[in-house]
Amino acid sequence: MSTTHTIGIDIGSGAVKTVLFRHDGDQATWLAKRCERIRRRDPMSLAQEGYDGVLADAGLAQGDIDYVATTGEGENVKFSTGHFYSMTTHARGGVFLDPAARAVVDIGALNGRAISVDERGKVLSYKMTSQCASGSGQFLENIARYLGVAVEEIGPLSKTSQDPEKVSSICAVLAETDVINMVSRGIATPDILKGIHLSMASRIVKLLKVTGVKDGVALLTGGLALDTGLLAAIQEEMVNEKVKVEARSHPDSIYAGAIGAALWGAFRHAKLNELEAAAA
Repeated sequence: MSTTHTIGIDIGSGAVKTVLFRHDGDQATWLAKRCERIRRRDPMSLAQEGYDGVLADAGLAQGDIDYVATTGEGENVKFSTGHFYSMTTHARGGVFLDPAARAVVDIGALNGRAISVDERGKVLSYKMTSQCASGSGQFLENIARYLGVAVEEIGPLSKTSQDPEKVSSICAVLAETDVINMVSRGIATPDILKGIHLSMASRIVKLLKVTGVKDGVALLTGGLALDTGLLAAIQEEMVNEKVKVEARSHPDSIYAGAIGAALWGAFRHAKLNELEAAAA
């Protein structure tokens, strides 16, 4: 049984995630991970840093890597072996993190999407938010900055809300105007944040219903996967909409795309070797 090593690099709108895996037959072992927020830095340079970082963490050399797979906005990474569509990588990575997942909800910096998957991580159907939707990580960060709240405080504050003020606007610009009006009316910060979470959750649950997911587990991935307030709001909306799906997250949910890229890279590498052997 041969051993191979693959690296997955997911370049998103807000961060670059890199993972390194060892594959022994069908057994995949996660060896290293790196995550760097972009913050006006060059994503290609961060991809190189992540690549070098996981190699150093795992004690491996460049020559030990059999396949470097990119996803997200990583098509132009010069040292990559191949590129995979982000929906397929999030689906595969989501099932790796939570084998019970039959849906993956990817909530990134610019948009969100619900993906119905099977037990292998194959995409069955999907639905995305509109381009102008206010249900994104960047929108939530902008609101938090206006309210003077750190990103890591958003979830805990939202969960203390007693009287949430729901945001009805789908357009991010109009939604921000709604928030400004709420502040001028003296609405408490936790109530504003919980209202935003409920508004985002409502759209996410509707996306899930459209994909046809009716039961099982929906795993949150992407930059907002660890927002405990958003997760609680989604769970609340599931009950309100009578959707018998369990929404949950994973401590490594942000790496789902990179994980999926590394796993698909191993699959493609094995297939290429089979073709070469057959041709020989």
